[in-house]
Amino acid sequence: MLSKIKSIVLNGLDGYLIDIQTYISNGIPEFEIVGLPDTSVKEAKKRIYAAIKNSNIEFPSKKILINLAPANIRKAGTGFDVAMTVGILIAIGSIPHIDINSLSETVFMGELSLDGKINRINGILPICMEAKELGIKRIIVPKANSNEAAIVKELDIIAIDNIVELIKYLNGEIRIPNSIFKGENDLKEKYNIDFSEVKGQENAKRALEIAAAGNHNCLMIGSPGAGKTMIAKRLNTILPDLTLKEQLEITKIYSISGELNNDGLVINRPFRMPHHTVTMTTMIGGGKNPKPGEISLSHNGVLFLDELTEFSRCTLEALREPLENKQIFINRISGNYRFPCNFMLIASMNPCPCGYYGDGEKKCRCTELERHKYLNKISGPLLDRFDLQIEIKRTKFSKLNSKTKEETSEEIQRRVNQARKLQQKRYSTYNISSNSELPTSLITKFCSLDSKGEELLKEAFKKLKLSVRAYEKILKVARTIADLENKEKIEYKHIAEAIQYRSLDKKYDN
Repeated sequence: MLSKIKSIVLNGLDGYLIDIQTYISNGIPEFEIVGLPDTSVKEAKKRIYAAIKNSNIEFPSKKILINLAPANIRKAGTGFDVAMTVGILIAIGSIPHIDINSLSETVFMGELSLDGKINRINGILPICMEAKELGIKRIIVPKANSNEAAIVKELDIIAIDNIVELIKYLNGEIRIPNSIFKGENDLKEKYNIDFSEVKGQENAKRALEIAAAGNHNCLMIGSPGAGKTMIAKRLNTILPDLTLKEQLEITKIYSISGELNNDGLVINRPFRMPHHTVTMTTMIGGGKNPKPGEISLSHNGVLFLDELTEFSRCTLEALREPLENKQIFINRISGNYRFPCNFMLIASMNPCPCGYYGDGEKKCRCTELERHKYLNKISGPLLDRFDLQIEIKRTKFSKLNSKTKEETSEEIQRRVNQARKLQQKRYSTYNISSNSELPTSLITKFCSLDSKGEELLKEAFKKLKLSVRAYEKILKVARTIADLENKEKIEYKHIAEAIQYRSLDKKYDN
C-alpha cells in the first residue's frame, strides 16, 4: 500500500515542502529511505522501529520503502521522524479513520524517542512561517514546540506528546485544541543594566547615542580599565524598540540554531560577545549542515568584539562583505545557504601593546614601531567600516565620586527613537531604514552641505588622508547628528563633530 505525507525541510532560513511517500509490499523484510537523506535521516529507521514497537503497535514484517521527494534536495535533521512514522501507520492500516483529504493541507514535524515520545526540534518557527506561505492549514508539532509554533496564528497548531496520542487524534478519537501563543502581554524589552550606572564618559555616551540613532559601527580605543566593555554592554538599552517583524526575524535565526530558550519570541535585541579565539566558521556560519554564525545571531542587534587586535586576521577580514551586504551566503555541495546579518559592529581595543599610549597617567613603554605594528593587525579596509572611532579616557575620581544624577537609558532611547523615525520616514521609498544604509547614489541628495561645511570636510579629507569610504562615513554620521537635533540640513557643527569621531585617522596619521 502507498501513502503520502507532507513535511518541510529547511535550507538556511528557506523552507521546502517534502512529500514523504511510503510504499509497503510483501517480500523479505527491509526498511529503506531514499531521496538524498543524510545520516540523521537514515538513522530514523531504528528510532521509528523502536517507537512503534514500544507503543504496542505491530511493526510490519514487509518491505518498506520511503521516498523523500523531490529527491534533488538534501534532507537533514530528525524532524521527519513523525511524518515517516505516520506514513507507515497509514500504509499498514493502523489509522483506519483518518481523513485522507486533510493530509494535503497538513504538515507533520517532530523527532521520536525510542519509547514513542515526540521530542522538540530546532527551527519550528521558520518551518511554520514557510508552511503558511505554502498554503498549509494545519501542522502537527511536538508539545515542547507548541508555544513557539503558535506565534504563527494563521495555522492550526496541534501539539502532540507521543505516537499513541497522535493516532487517537488522527482517528478522531480525541480532540486537541489549537495551541495559543502565551506571552502576548510580555513582549516589552527588559534589561537589568542602565546607562545611568556609567559615571562620566560623556564623550563615549554621546558617540554611542549617535551610533544607536543611525545604526553606525563604532570602535572604542582606550587603556585597560577605562570602561569600554561596560559602556558597550549598555548599548542595547538605548537602541530603538524592536518591531514585531524584527522579533520574528531574530526568533527564526535562534530557532534553527537551537538557542531559543523561552519557546517564544525573542524580546531583546541580541548582544553577542564572542571570545577572540573564535573560528571563522563560528563567526560567519557554516559547518557540514550550515548553521548561522555569530554575525547572524547578532542580526538586528549588536556584535561586540572585545580586544579587537587579538582576533585572527582572517576572521576579521571575513566580516567585511557581511558588513556591507547585510547577509551572508554559504556555499556547500549540499546547496547554497543564505542567512541575514544586519548587525551593529562595536569593537574595543587598546591604543598600543602595553595599553597606555596617550593615557596621561601611566607611561607607555612601546616604541613607535611597535604601536604601528600593533595597529596594522587590523586592515585599513576594516577600520574604514567603523563609522565612529572614539577614544575612551579614564574616568576622573571627581566624576566617580560625584552625586550628579546621570542620564538614564530611557531618556537617551527617547531621542534615538525620534531620530530613527525621521530616517524611516525620509527613506520610506528607498527600502532602507537608517543613515548607515545610505548608498553612495543617495548621499548627495540627503547629505548636502553649505560652503562652510564643505570647506571643513575638504580640509579634513586632505589632512587625515581619508579614503572615499571614510569620507562617506563622516557625511552619514553628520546626517545622524543633525537628525538627533531634528535639523533638516546638515550644519557646520554637525560636520565638525563627525570629524572628531575619526580618532585613529588623527592619532596614527603617518
